[in-house]
Amino acid sequence: MVKQTLILASSSPRRKELLEDLQIPFEVRTSNVEETFLESLSPEEVVMDLAKRKAQAVNLNKPTEFILGADTIVYSNEAILGKPSSREEAFQMIRQLSGTSHSVYTGVAIVADGQCSTFFEKTDVLFWELTDEEINSYLDTGEPFDKAGAYGIQGVGRILVKEIHGDYFTVVGLPISRTVRELKAQGFILPT
Repeated sequence: MVKQTLILASSSPRRKELLEDLQIPFEVRTSNVEETFLESLSPEEVVMDLAKRKAQAVNLNKPTEFILGADTIVYSNEAILGKPSSREEAFQMIRQLSGTSHSVYTGVAIVADGQCSTFFEKTDVLFWELTDEEINSYLDTGEPFDKAGAYGIQGVGRILVKEIHGDYFTVVGLPISRTVRELKAQGFILPT
């Protein structure tokens, strides 16, 4: 049997941890894709396009490699919230999410044997009504600054969340259950 290799086209510690938890062997090959997109694209098109670009950027066209790319965004009030560039921007993002529902989209791309398949998952998240003091306290943890929408549901940010509707792991950054099924559908043989 030919040895297959799973390549994670991401430096995200959260995505890495999700794969490690399943004991799926993989290598990390970070892509340096600029996370820009056309304003005319829908949230699902944005995340699938970015995931595809990330996966294709690290593809070495080896037939035994399965490249996994992913991208996550927060969508609120018809606007995409990426990673904040400053404390002020992070504060404004969380203030915007306070007491409201927003959607988290994660797009996934799998490149295998010259073909690329993409999919996305969407999860709706409701935040508690937050005071400025609560927001600043969260910002003081330093957690929000490398995360879409300025929060991490798997970390301290979980205290901001009142409800979720959908796949929790979509919010973390990789809808792992569907990802595994899609990898298998593409011919990736999971270790037993």
